Amino acid sequence: MEKYWNIVVEGYKGYASYLWYEITHPGWHNYFYWLLIVSAFFFLLEVLSPWRKDQPKFRQDFWLDFFYMFFNFFLFSLIIYNAASDVIVNLFNDGIKWLTGFDLQASNPLNKAPLWAILIVGFVVRDFVQWWVHRLLHYSDRLWEFHKVHHSVQQMGFAAHLRYHWMENVVYRTLEYIPLALLGIGLYDFFIIHIFTLAVGHYNHSNITVNSHITGGVFGALIGLVIATGGFEVNLLSDPTWWQQLLVVAGGIAAGSILLAPVMKILFNSPEMHIWHHSYELPEDRRYGINFGLTLAIWDYIFGTAYVPYEGRDIRLGFPGVEKFPKDFVSQNLHGFSHLEQEEEERVEPSTLPKGRVKVDLH
Repeated sequence: MEKYWNIVVEGYKGYASYLWYEITHPGWHNYFYWLLIVSAFFFLLEVLSPWRKDQPKFRQDFWLDFFYMFFNFFLFSLIIYNAASDVIVNLFNDGIKWLTGFDLQASNPLNKAPLWAILIVGFVVRDFVQWWVHRLLHYSDRLWEFHKVHHSVQQMGFAAHLRYHWMENVVYRTLEYIPLALLGIGLYDFFIIHIFTLAVGHYNHSNITVNSHITGGVFGALIGLVIATGGFEVNLLSDPTWWQQLLVVAGGIAAGSILLAPVMKILFNSPEMHIWHHSYELPEDRRYGINFGLTLAIWDYIFGTAYVPYEGRDIRLGFPGVEKFPKDFVSQNLHGFSHLEQEEEERVEPSTLPKGRVKVDLH
């Protein structure tokens, strides 16, 4: 027990110092300012080229969602997540060692892999786990009460990405952190993955629409930039000149715009796809939900939960009863606990559930 107590203490001490350092020392590896930069970028796009032109620039609940960004990504971690997740990972790994004598962390094949391979594996594993957790949040009546906070958004914008109940941090982060930690995904690796998924998550919720040729070109530019600079231990070029680097990036943009454009909205989530996930009325044959992808959309196409019937720019958002849902931060984050017993008492048969909330078989 002393081992786990020390993990908790060191976790809180370390994260508190890290958070203060982040705020007081701007830099390229600083998540605090990356959050501000990415948010400012998508807010500027929403102002300059909004998809829903009648929606206010500072939409309904904008400042509430802005506060959620910092609470869920910083304050909550300081309060509970950072140390608790370390304890869970150590308990899990120690349990496996005690039962089988096999050390998953020490025997991880990624220990000797190049950084680019670690990042790709870590990203795909994390997104796959998140997809299933997200689907669980819709499938479980109890977890749905917590997830309602995210779906209480009635005017969509980038900051809505981070409006969610603190219990989702417990569910998501614990379940995703275990496989990542056992794979040897370190803080720096997670930082890179997190920045990428943060940008895509902001994009999915933004009040913008972007042609696939542009998104393909942007993705191609990122790949070209990595190759040109030798980033993430991608050593395809040997001491390239500046014009060779420029040509590689330009080639990445061209290849991405032409070759990746047809598949971008199948591989990656988008505002046009994710808006349907927040639809007030769900199709009756889709039961508990659609389009569960967070960063990758491909899981929805693989498992048959993708649904984009037409451009959903002006569809109604929320869920039946959202009009009476709490509007302030404190009430929203207390919601779910007071409703658990009530949900048990009021649970009804599938045939009598409100439209959009019908029992589902996950198989």
